[in-house]
Amino acid sequence: MKKTWIITKRELTSFFDSLTAYVMIVLFLGLSGIFTWLVGSNIFVNNQANMGVFFGIAFWSLFFFIPALTMKMVAEENRLGTIELLTTKDITDGQIIRGKFFACLILIFISLICTLPYYITISQLGNIDDGAVIGGYVGLLFLSGSYVAIGLFASSITTNQIVAFLVALFVGIFFHLLFDVMGTSNSGILGSFFNYLSMRVHFDSISRGVVDSRDLVYFGSIVTMGLYLAELMLSKRNWQS
Repeated sequence: MKKTWIITKRELTSFFDSLTAYVMIVLFLGLSGIFTWLVGSNIFVNNQANMGVFFGIAFWSLFFFIPALTMKMVAEENRLGTIELLTTKDITDGQIIRGKFFACLILIFISLICTLPYYITISQLGNIDDGAVIGGYVGLLFLSGSYVAIGLFASSITTNQIVAFLVALFVGIFFHLLFDVMGTSNSGILGSFFNYLSMRVHFDSISRGVVDSRDLVYFGSIVTMGLYLAELMLSKRNWQS
């Protein structure tokens, strides 16, 4: 765990030294703020806002932000050969992948913490369901963990950042949108199957403030599989080199 934390601190330092962290936080706050206060609620006209609008835009914005965040994390190191330097320091491929995963998740957590003034302000304007708000934030963290794992896998199969970004979007769009569409387009067992694969179904479930074991298994499975495949691809590349 100590070596995993070393990688995590290394990546977090890189985020803030390269301004990546600041750019992501500012863009995330700007986009979510515009929709929460103006486009989705128009607080100046209605004198109210809705956290549901924030969670809706965060659901979509993180889908694009996370692949942009993860696209170079393994691909760039493979291109520069710095991954090999880490492995010579007795750091395993699994520790490298997990360290990068936690670094991304911590940055996303910081971004979400920065939106707490939205909740505080909206709660002053009227009644708010605290359970649903907590569930919404928890759902965003689970969602983010899943897309970080997918993004790291995509980044581990190439040395090109753009390719990694596009692969992460391609894989992610099935969970984010297409399975949801196929679930509503079909009935019976097939419809239930696609609904279970839909990220939105599980995100909406947690956002209601109710944590179901099926949701935990779903997100946990995606994270585990994504990290395992990323580690497998990294090990294969290192072995070939």
